[in-house]
Amino acid sequence: MSKILVIDDERAIRNTLKEVLEYEKHEVDLAEDGPKGLEMFSANAYDIVLCDIKMAKMDGIEVLEKLEETSSDIPVIMISGHGNIDTAVESIKKGAYDFLEKPLDLNRLLITIRNALDKSSLITQTQVLKNKVSKLYEIVGESEAIKKVKSMIDRVAPTEARVLITGANGTGKELVARQLHEKSNRAKGPFIEVNCAAIPSELIESELFGHEKGSFTSAIKQRIGKFEQANGGTLFLDEIGDMSLSAQAKVLRALQENKISRVGSDKDIHVNVRVITATNKNIKREIENNGFREDLYHRLSVILINVPTLNERSEDIPILAEHFNNLICNEYGMSKKTIREDAIKELQNIQWTGNIREFRNVLERLIILCPSEITGSDVVAYAKPVSGSNI
Repeated sequence: MSKILVIDDERAIRNTLKEVLEYEKHEVDLAEDGPKGLEMFSANAYDIVLCDIKMAKMDGIEVLEKLEETSSDIPVIMISGHGNIDTAVESIKKGAYDFLEKPLDLNRLLITIRNALDKSSLITQTQVLKNKVSKLYEIVGESEAIKKVKSMIDRVAPTEARVLITGANGTGKELVARQLHEKSNRAKGPFIEVNCAAIPSELIESELFGHEKGSFTSAIKQRIGKFEQANGGTLFLDEIGDMSLSAQAKVLRALQENKISRVGSDKDIHVNVRVITATNKNIKREIENNGFREDLYHRLSVILINVPTLNERSEDIPILAEHFNNLICNEYGMSKKTIREDAIKELQNIQWTGNIREFRNVLERLIILCPSEITGSDVVAYAKPVSGSNI
């Protein structure tokens, strides 16, 4: 059952809508004018609003604008006995879900309400999923080293500056890239990730820029590249140090001119993309060895963020252990494990060559293999298993 607010200055219309909607098992509140409707909206939680356009005290379009300022996720259906195309278009532009003319077709009204509620439900589900994803990509830690990274993200994210993220494997460079996107003005746009090291050099250009049908032997249909897919959002080029020199030249052009061309085409396609890159390599050394273009490096490294290794932030291990304990136990549907103080000390004594990625794997192993409590001896036994052991 949903809760619906009807705002209309005609009593007969209000009462008819209340009767029809309550028969359909909805809960209905009535407001005789715009100000009263806004007051009720702010005081109650509604799933949908029906609002007349021509009202004496406050025009329905003005009511719509104020509702959108307050809560843009609540569907608003505008109704009017003086409807025309211009009014309908203006309503939709202002954020209305739909526009219905009086006298109302009740069947159409009920279908519109059902569709609006379905859309609202999808928005809610999407937000829940986004929140879950955000937790997965949360940067956990309170050490000075990680605070510095978080501070840099907060300062840089709202800008359009390109960022080069450096750090060893497993330190969480992708998390930094995602946080830069989520806290930017492009957060509602796509976040497209490309692992340059995982794509063969002969295919990287097609992956980034797309290709036309027949441009090479296996090009059986047109392909949209990652630059186009990321239009209006963020393109994250991970392991940029492994990109071929020919692809680097095309990326440089894309950054300089904000346009690309698909493989097999001379047509320019304009793109609006913020590029964030990451590498575990020493790019300056790669430049000296002619493995990376210096001009591209200067284009990409407007801002440099270095992610510290886990060994450089070992004071974060208690927080990280608690974080992964909650996350992994929730994933497996099991009760949260107790991690003893001696276990934390043993975890801090380990040299984490694989950084956060390795640490998570070890915590998962301990959670699976240990009973309700994880001890220091468990860490010694399971953290660095010897090849050929019984686990």
